Amino acid sequence: MPGKSTLPLPAPCPCCAPCPSWSPQAAAMPGTGSMRSTGSESWRSWAWTSRPSLLATGRLHFPQLALRRRLGQLSCMSKPALKLRSWPLTVLYYLLPLGALRPLSRVGWRPVSRVALYKSVPTRLLSRAWGRLNQVELPQWLRRPVYSLYIWTFGVNMKEAAVEDLHHYRNLSEFFRRKLKPQARPVCGLHSVISPSDGKILNFGQVKNCEVEQVKGVTYSLESFLGPRTPAEDLPFPPATPHSSFRSQLVTREGNELYHCVIYLAPGDYHCFHSPTDWTVSHRRHFPGSLMSVNPGMARWIKELFCHNERVVLTGDWKHGFFSLTAVGATNVGSIRIYFDRDLHTNSPRYSKGSYNDFSFVTHANKEGIPMRKGEHLGEFNLGSTIVLIFEAPKDFNFKLQAGQKIRFGEALGSL
Repeated sequence: MPGKSTLPLPAPCPCCAPCPSWSPQAAAMPGTGSMRSTGSESWRSWAWTSRPSLLATGRLHFPQLALRRRLGQLSCMSKPALKLRSWPLTVLYYLLPLGALRPLSRVGWRPVSRVALYKSVPTRLLSRAWGRLNQVELPQWLRRPVYSLYIWTFGVNMKEAAVEDLHHYRNLSEFFRRKLKPQARPVCGLHSVISPSDGKILNFGQVKNCEVEQVKGVTYSLESFLGPRTPAEDLPFPPATPHSSFRSQLVTREGNELYHCVIYLAPGDYHCFHSPTDWTVSHRRHFPGSLMSVNPGMARWIKELFCHNERVVLTGDWKHGFFSLTAVGATNVGSIRIYFDRDLHTNSPRYSKGSYNDFSFVTHANKEGIPMRKGEHLGEFNLGSTIVLIFEAPKDFNFKLQAGQKIRFGEALGSL
């Protein structure tokens, strides 16, 4: 008919599923045939009469379309820019009540995983700031309240401390690194390997398939943890062959096996660590890395956590072959100190992640390395962290432990 509009009917949006209430009859309104007709039925009346589901559910589809377009723009951005734009939404996603941002999932947005979000936290910078704060000298009147709160929170036993007077410790760093009374930790002389520190046994046993358990069911690569084999003559490794496994490069004697033991130091534990046996330290390897928390809950959550974190690997040999002790850093524990290694500087801005630095204690004047006696002072942490022992021993070596048990420095780990 002349004067009657013959405009084509609008099609549903191709970027989302058609609205359940959309239909050609609802789209073709009286008047001019346009959806924004000003005829007998206005646009506003059409929106609420032709789409009753909108009134029932209270969900607007047009913001979802706008979000889809915005997400399409984000997909064209570079990865750093996309990460920066998505980070605030991800934080809100995990902080707000469950389901508050659920509509975002309907338009194709997915939050960054909790692990990736946690890894993006600048833990090295925060740990350096914490270290500076620990060095601030506290006034006399403030020392007792601050240290008493820490003692109450983490269950510190000050009766074992060499100095029990809280006013003696000028700052938090001195308090964390407090020494013990000589008789507080007797060293077991009957067993060949003792605990190097106070802590909790997370895992122990034989190394299988070059994989080590950080906690039950969660493993990490032995080669990633200790670092690749290098051809330097002063390293305590036998020469590598073209097709030899990493384990065979460490085991020096036929019939021996590799064993491991993981000890977690809580914030309230004694923070110094000692030599677990009579051995000779010939090499140090420092891995700058992240400083994520190493508590058991986090170790179950993040695979290869110990390989991501900053750590100091001491390698050498004992009477049965290869022996290593690794001090793993953690959040606010960027400072790892080895008493006989003055060249070691941890959590320093000049190091880049993913690299490692080797240092040999074997020199022309000292062709064997640093001899350590069982129970001798070796190093210290700030706050708390993890010690990992990896060593070679005969097949009849037995651990005297149970997973999850509390242990103190000087107590037996195992023996032949």
